[in-house]
Amino acid sequence: MKFLLRRLGFYVLAAWVSLTLNFFIPRLAPGDPASALQATFQGKLDPAALEAMKSAFGLTDEPLYRQYFKYLGNLFQGDLGISIAHFPAPVTEVISEALLWTLLLAGVSVVISFSVGTILGILSAWRRGGWLDSIAPASFIFLGAFPYFWLAMLLLFVLGFLGGWFPLRHAYSDTLSPALTLEFLLDAIHHAFLPALSIVIASLGGWLLSMRNTMIGVISEDYVTMAQAKGLSSRRVMLNYAARNALLPNITGFGMALGFVLSGSLLTEIVFSYPGQGYLLFEAVKSMDYPLMQGLFLAITVAVLAANWFVDIAYVFLDPRTRR
Repeated sequence: MKFLLRRLGFYVLAAWVSLTLNFFIPRLAPGDPASALQATFQGKLDPAALEAMKSAFGLTDEPLYRQYFKYLGNLFQGDLGISIAHFPAPVTEVISEALLWTLLLAGVSVVISFSVGTILGILSAWRRGGWLDSIAPASFIFLGAFPYFWLAMLLLFVLGFLGGWFPLRHAYSDTLSPALTLEFLLDAIHHAFLPALSIVIASLGGWLLSMRNTMIGVISEDYVTMAQAKGLSSRRVMLNYAARNALLPNITGFGMALGFVLSGSLLTEIVFSYPGQGYLLFEAVKSMDYPLMQGLFLAITVAVLAANWFVDIAYVFLDPRTRR
């Protein structure tokens, strides 16, 4: 319990530092949204109307420290402001719309990649030198050496453009509206298949190799040899003694990867024009949408810290040494 409380205190401090940086970094960058608004209207916007728009967006000329405390106050009230690029939609509404698509694409992809890669790593290490160990690590590491966006474009060109088996863009067909129907769910899965496949292929090799290398080290430990000497089944020794302990480093990596799911897979989403949070972040930076950028960074920060907190809880159950 003390271990978890110490970690929780650290995460609270890290959250405050992240929120502070989240506020100041966009404002220290060159340019500002007000200038972008003026440029959009080519200087023809009435000064009074411009001031009204700046006020609506929270773009004031107050000192930064006053803006900072006002930002914190609004944040604790759940008010993230109005999006400049998606005016007049609130930031929370814009983010929530993209969040579901990101969880469907990146979230499911990370879980599949981690699960398959970990299982293959366990089997490759346990049957070291076999056909699986000879083929799987080298093949998936080779595929993982290619950038996400290159794999995405290759799959899009071959399976989407040439083959015509999968759609080329967006998250669902233009003829459908989002609804909890079987037709819409199958259509959404059909659209997400190629971008998800590119993420899984590019990241699976890392999970496999990490688990394999750790597993090989654990297999040589005395407690594994003792379990085998007791006459326990090979499957029980592999899963309960070797894999359980070898899994700890991968659990840490999985927590980090799961936390960054909310940032989406930026380049993959751009290639497929997929309306996730990665693509939304790209649009926010391009349009200098401070409120939306801050909201997205906040969501990513909270997700990463929460994922690490759950990893710490998992460690308490998987590793008895952390309970001391």
